[in-house]
Amino acid sequence: MDQAEVVKRAYAMPLTNPSFPPGPYRFFDREYIIITYRTTREALEAVVPAPLEIDEPLVKYEFIRMPDSTGFGDYTETGQVIPVRFKGQHGAYVHSMYLDDDAPIAGGRELWGFPKKLATPKIVHEGEVIVGTLHYGSVLCATGTMGYKHRLADRQAVLDSLGAPNFLIKIIPHVDGSPRICELVRYHLTDVTLKEAWTAPAALELHAHVMADVSRLPVLEVVSAVHFVADLTLGLGEVVHDYLAAR
Repeated sequence: MDQAEVVKRAYAMPLTNPSFPPGPYRFFDREYIIITYRTTREALEAVVPAPLEIDEPLVKYEFIRMPDSTGFGDYTETGQVIPVRFKGQHGAYVHSMYLDDDAPIAGGRELWGFPKKLATPKIVHEGEVIVGTLHYGSVLCATGTMGYKHRLADRQAVLDSLGAPNFLIKIIPHVDGSPRICELVRYHLTDVTLKEAWTAPAALELHAHVMADVSRLPVLEVVSAVHFVADLTLGLGEVVHDYLAAR
């Protein structure tokens, strides 16, 4: 394989057998349970990177079931997303993600810089309750419960939330361990078809774990919860701030 062929094929690793195909990526029947809760401003200030700015001291804890996605397959994900502002633009900073499938872990980290780790999240429907859990190994790290389809949610509010920009920190180390890439990345979800959206009472518990530190953003009060299903496309990203160039 000559050098030109190496460059042509080098969109992902391993070079001759990548873990995922080129994007963008379409998701069908993506099921969300999002529990919004109030935390402390001090906890958020310790994890939200400048130049992002904190809005209210809120966190969205998300459980997402993805039964059908191009390139990434069938998997479940959970994590924390923080409402922020960037140059006056309201959006969300993806703070943590835990999932059970190799391809979206590799693709998410390599392409966008998603903070993905391998774990065992689940969404199950138990009678009149939806239950979301996160296990890291044998340890239970998060439990969310929500009533099943109590009231119709505000569809436009859900669509506006899905259409807002999302922000990530992409970090790629140099071979000597120093940072080679350290960038603030923005991406959008596009071509959204919202199939149903519901709201209901919810509860959330987070438990301490050294490698799944969701409890670092403690739950003071559950503010709201929404359960919805949508088809959408995960668009590729753009760099909006280069931390190394700004030094």
